[in-house]
Amino acid sequence: MSRTGSRTSRPHRVTGTALEIAVPVLILLVWGIWSARAGSLYFPPLTDIVEAFWTTLLLDRFVSDVLPSLGRLACGYVLGVGLGVVAGFLLGLSEPLTRISGPVVHFMRALPAPAILPFALLVFGLGDGMKISLIAFGCFFPVLLTTIDGVRGIEPDYLAATRVYGIGWGDRLRHVMLPAALPQIVGGMRTSLSLGFILIVISEMVAATSGIGYFVLQAQRTYELPNMWAGMILLGLLGYIVNVAFVLVERRVLRWHRGARATAGAQ
Repeated sequence: MSRTGSRTSRPHRVTGTALEIAVPVLILLVWGIWSARAGSLYFPPLTDIVEAFWTTLLLDRFVSDVLPSLGRLACGYVLGVGLGVVAGFLLGLSEPLTRISGPVVHFMRALPAPAILPFALLVFGLGDGMKISLIAFGCFFPVLLTTIDGVRGIEPDYLAATRVYGIGWGDRLRHVMLPAALPQIVGGMRTSLSLGFILIVISEMVAATSGIGYFVLQAQRTYELPNMWAGMILLGLLGYIVNVAFVLVERRVLRWHRGARATAGAQ
């Protein structure tokens, strides 16, 4: 039965992969043909955009603009996720603390991260600290809330069993609580990743002298539109690549969770 299912699923996988490749290629062909004939100032030929993408961004500005953006994103993301997980466990394990901090948490969560940009500029200036703090602020709350939900959703019987068998606090946290809350934590991390890309672009467009956001804004201001489009395409490609890598890691880390769900569904 399983062999038949795997055989029938293979054509669907091949068809899905072919469509995933064919649709972007078709869009690029249509875009290339149309832009070459349109003669529009705002939509330069695709060949000019590709040339700007390769020569300007990848060869000339990769070290000065692309790498700084990726470094700021990585620092802010790791900081926000780390603080979110730690704070989420602290709040999730204490119901009184969760109730006390609830209004403040939800107020800060509702505050758009770009709204604290003026405050971050005052405190950290125009340096990388401002950008990293803004990204960390935006990435913090999705992970915080999903971690709290994950910890609060742990079966009380599991925790009671660990106490009965005399399992220490460290082993209980590492082998019971963290795996039980990990699916929710990973969901928050994925949401935070997309927010991190948005915030790095916003911060670099407002106050920066380097970065992809700065490059795109300067290209728009000087009417170097192939460079502007090249920067926008690079942001999309980076977001796609990072998301695919995250999904691959997620599947490996949560393989046990998917297997458990599949077994429960079969029963």
